[in-house]
Amino acid sequence: MAVTFQKLTLDQIDEFISIRLRQLREEGATEKSDLSPALLDYYTRHMHDGTFVSWVAMDNGRIIATSGMSIVEKPPYFACPSGKIGLLSGMFTEKEYRRHGIARELLSRVVSEAREKGCGTIQITASDMGVLLYTSFGFEKNNNFMQLKL
Repeated sequence: MAVTFQKLTLDQIDEFISIRLRQLREEGATEKSDLSPALLDYYTRHMHDGTFVSWVAMDNGRIIATSGMSIVEKPPYFACPSGKIGLLSGMFTEKEYRRHGIARELLSRVVSEAREKGCGTIQITASDMGVLLYTSFGFEKNNNFMQLKL
């Protein structure tokens, strides 16, 4: 296993989207529509304007693990004076590569990106599998989060 790490490029976007869809299915999401066009539009636009960044792990030219972070801005508040928040998504590692520190390395790289871009906090909705990684990295649960689906 010769794993290397790099930033996602636009020429890898189709493979990245395929992995994202597989991740959503593995996490039990119900498919109600074809998300591929919307994901392509989102990643393309936000990679161009710098508000989405992804580091990927590669083995023999194939993406074997992904990370993603959208940078959003809201009015500054005491816990985040910059108002910039990194929203993690797309943290996924192929089954045969899990438990080798790959996700931790990807997480470290996107956290560094968040710092460089001035984010004051990073948030993620973690799967049961990911909770151990995130808590060991220093993430804390926040029970104030609420959501209304429209």
